[in-house]
Amino acid sequence: MLKKPKGTEDILPVNIDKWHYVEDTARAVLDSYNFKEIRTPLFESIDLFKRSVGNTTDIVSKEMYDFMDKGDRHLALRPEGTAPIARAYIEHKLHGPEHPQPLKVYYMEPMFRYERPQAGRQRQFHQLGIEVFGSTNPATDVEGIALAMDLFDELGLSNESSEKIQLWT
Repeated sequence: MLKKPKGTEDILPVNIDKWHYVEDTARAVLDSYNFKEIRTPLFESIDLFKRSVGNTTDIVSKEMYDFMDKGDRHLALRPEGTAPIARAYIEHKLHGPEHPQPLKVYYMEPMFRYERPQAGRQRQFHQLGIEVFGSTNPATDVEGIALAMDLFDELGLSNESSEKIQLWT
């Protein structure tokens, strides 16, 4: 019998409402901060990640799922979200005058890293992240922290409420 690959999880119908709750809550909070969703390909040129995180980091040297495609291009499954979003920002000239700055985007996408599966760590995992381009204002960092705190509050996550932290069990 075929089984799911090691380090991956099936999201079964019994749990999908929890996923939708977290995703919908996150989108509502992100929208209130004027962040817009961006989606990038599941795979990119391996050079994008080598350039952004460095050739000698564990992500590039040990943890990336990389492969040669039929066109003899060296590609990698997305191990993190920042590099592909920066690539899209530059490639699509999102810094141009027709795009209001700062550009505030978020992603909620699966990522892939070849790690030894253990409690809380999978080879395919889902990550929510934000990126802000075109601002040097330190208040931008404060806004990101406030956004995270508001999201945690909306989800009922706090040090005092451990019963609500158990969303996935």
